[in-house]
Amino acid sequence: MDTLATTVVIPTVGRPSLRLLLDALATAAVTGPAPQAVIVVDDRIDGDPLAQALADVALANLQVVGSGGGGPAKARNVGWRLARTEWVSFLDDDVVPDPDWLDRLGHDLQAADADTAGIAGRVRVPLPQGRRPTDWERSTAGLATAQWITADLTYRRSALAAVGGFDERFPRAFREDADLGLRVSRSQGKITTGERQVAHPVRPADDWVSVRQQAGNADDALMRRLHGKAWRSRVGAPAGRRPRHVAVTVAAAAAVGLALTGRRRAAAIAAVSWLGGVAEFAAARIAPGPRDSDEVRRMLLTSVLIPPVATWHTGKGLWIHRRARPWRGAPDLVLFDRDGTLVHDVPYNGDAQLVTAVDGANAALDRLRSAGVRVGVITNQSGVAAGRISADQVDAVNAQVDRLLGPFDVWQVCPHGRDDGCGCRKPAPGMVKAACQQLDVTPARCVVIGDIGSDVEAAEAAGATGILVPTAATRQAEVAGAASVAPDLEVAVDRVLAGRW
Repeated sequence: MDTLATTVVIPTVGRPSLRLLLDALATAAVTGPAPQAVIVVDDRIDGDPLAQALADVALANLQVVGSGGGGPAKARNVGWRLARTEWVSFLDDDVVPDPDWLDRLGHDLQAADADTAGIAGRVRVPLPQGRRPTDWERSTAGLATAQWITADLTYRRSALAAVGGFDERFPRAFREDADLGLRVSRSQGKITTGERQVAHPVRPADDWVSVRQQAGNADDALMRRLHGKAWRSRVGAPAGRRPRHVAVTVAAAAAVGLALTGRRRAAAIAAVSWLGGVAEFAAARIAPGPRDSDEVRRMLLTSVLIPPVATWHTGKGLWIHRRARPWRGAPDLVLFDRDGTLVHDVPYNGDAQLVTAVDGANAALDRLRSAGVRVGVITNQSGVAAGRISADQVDAVNAQVDRLLGPFDVWQVCPHGRDDGCGCRKPAPGMVKAACQQLDVTPARCVVIGDIGSDVEAAEAAGATGILVPTAATRQAEVAGAASVAPDLEVAVDRVLAGRW
């Protein structure tokens, strides 16, 4: 059976529809090509382990990992960073792929040329027959024509890595896909539309779903900050009603304020303006709908609440994101110095029994691995050249480090002395470059964390980023000369995962 050069990544909050999606993929994989892996990223903070609930899914290559919460952008980042395929195919947990989805995905990948960075699938939203759709159903139906929607979108992994993946400052499934599409298409290549299709059923919703949706106005403020005033036209988004919502909210506030100060005539004028704005909004929402009593009631009630709620979230977003800078994301690879950074420094140590981990090293490494960031070690071992320790002893010490703190994705060891003129001994960039080459990582997407100046210098010479975590042995001049200094590994990893590296 053919294997597709893609990993399917599915962020989930545990909806029952997830099982339908996985069963559909399993059925399609019986007769068609299969993805190299399917990674389900559990974005719940707590709950029963999904791995147990999905243990009987007939997908041999299914992996279930957790993201610790944080929204679909973070969950998708965890998933694609764990992928090792040329392509990464994102599906939402509430879509149902067509029976030939995998086969058509294979055709979409084969049709991609070198300039193709992404391939969107086709989304259809089944609507009820025999009546007009409700406001909520129309909102969901908009997914069928939305641009770059990650309900079904495949990206080159290299393109995702180059732009840092999804911007995790978008905490909900709203604009994170449009933001990524803009960044990828601007710098990595075109995003085409393929032939595969998924169905996106309308989820059940209560009366207040349209009010809760207004939280997305904060995401619009971030989009405006990152991509300018014209971002809507660039992603094919409707114009929105923000100016009208603000005007209606101001009229309501003015009516209340004027009434409290005894200015009744002015208050009445403001109240009429507010009522007129609400009536116009409600009428625009009622006109296309089924116009039954329940739908009319919902539209009237929510049309009163939406303008102030939308205005509140817009103002909140403008304030929170007023200094937002372009997203960088976590790196693809973090390389650590060994002695003094991950384990306590024992000069020329050849005894594995003397290896002890630095406080916080395990937790720091686990956080990086959980986020899908690869980790490695680069270490100078000039004691081999000086005859103080043997290469076998170095291997034994490294094996103990791996037992205590591993597994690591890459190891690079320089056994040469200071005067040997090699290109691998730090501060030379050889080990950094070799580690990046081994894992197919661009040095610009690599961070090196160490305790002395040569660690940082090796990173900079390779085109990577260095972070110095000083110890008692670190010279003050090295601290002063480092571009980035963190007091401990925890803070260093905080910066790395937040994209501040």
